[in-house]
Amino acid sequence: MEYVATHLRVVAALLVREMSTRFGSKPGGYVWALLDPAAHILLMTSIFQAIAHTPALGTSFALFFATGYIAFQFYQAMNGYLNAAVKANKALLSYPNVAPIDTIVARFVLQMGTTSLVAFIVLGTIVATMRVDTDLHWPSILEAIAVACLFGLGVALINCVLFLKYPLYEQVFGIVNRPLFLISGVFFLPDSIPAPYRELVLINPLVHIIMGFRKGFYPEYRAIGLDMDYLYGIAFLTLFAGMLVFTLSRKTLRNE
Repeated sequence: MEYVATHLRVVAALLVREMSTRFGSKPGGYVWALLDPAAHILLMTSIFQAIAHTPALGTSFALFFATGYIAFQFYQAMNGYLNAAVKANKALLSYPNVAPIDTIVARFVLQMGTTSLVAFIVLGTIVATMRVDTDLHWPSILEAIAVACLFGLGVALINCVLFLKYPLYEQVFGIVNRPLFLISGVFFLPDSIPAPYRELVLINPLVHIIMGFRKGFYPEYRAIGLDMDYLYGIAFLTLFAGMLVFTLSRKTLRNE
């Protein structure tokens, strides 16, 4: 019990340190965390409103792109922030009470809270200003958020080790990861893609995360091809692999 209490205190201290480092002591850091996704959504809305009369789903371009962008960010922002958790706190690992996993937990809690707050404010503002009633299905929304965060955590646990061991892998991962924003269903509905290309797109687990998230905002959305069993399988397999690799590499993470 004392061991758990010690690590909870360490995680709390790291969480405060991460908040101070990331956002600073001024409120501008927190404001930028909100303005950045809002600016992306506003830009995408303006562009697609100029070339299309109606969005692929519903009547609001802003809500359509916001649901895709925010759902994607629950994975992407989590993964991107956690990838460097150990490397950024390398000096603190010289203290015996600070374990590599503590840095991961602290950043996980901070990023999940930050993205959730941004999602609540941005999506809440859009829904509140829409002229039509939106019947939210919270189980679908929360389920998609949970799986996205766990999937991002699993990938990040693997990357924390491989980035330290193989610097070239970090470059390769960045190249492979970059086009995911374009092929994960943020701008389009996978349902509208004809076979057999739809089956290829559905291999990407992020597509299922975005479809599940959007299903919570659009009761009429049938989400053809959504497979939560497949998504859970990929997420938990990645998380298990990440925990295994991370645990077996504890000495490497401290000494690398």
